[in-house]
Amino acid sequence: MTPFRRRGDRLEAGFVAAESAVLTVLVDQLEQVLAGDDAAGDPVVDRLFPAGHAADPDLARDYRDLTESALREGKADDLALVRATVPVEGGTVRLDDDQARSWLRTTNDLRLALGTRLGITAEGAPEDTDEAQLSVYHWLTAVQGSLVDALVAGGGRRR
Repeated sequence: MTPFRRRGDRLEAGFVAAESAVLTVLVDQLEQVLAGDDAAGDPVVDRLFPAGHAADPDLARDYRDLTESALREGKADDLALVRATVPVEGGTVRLDDDQARSWLRTTNDLRLALGTRLGITAEGAPEDTDEAQLSVYHWLTAVQGSLVDALVAGGGRRR
């Protein structure tokens, strides 16, 4: 990946075909998790939609009832935007600031999902973590970091 950089009013990064393919697979997988009817008790879903109140289960359930639908819709919209802007055969991604924020939210969700599946904590990854999946996690971290840097460099301006 060529890191994100600001080019006028756009942020641009380069992806090789394999990176585009990995990103597309991850987007597909997260869409399936979010659309699944069997998501109850899924640690990824719990991580992406944490309880609104840890000490009061009734309050947490009410909060989830009020917010989850809109949050799921927002995540689905962000995933769709990332899918639409990933160059299938590799190439340059060009984003305006709003699109970049969608990418930022999505890369965050993808990292949370993958990190949850791999058992990554603040202390690090378990010793038996699959190296290929851990490499993807670190790659997503680099994508997200370069996107943050590019947004900050441009002031993260809104239109």
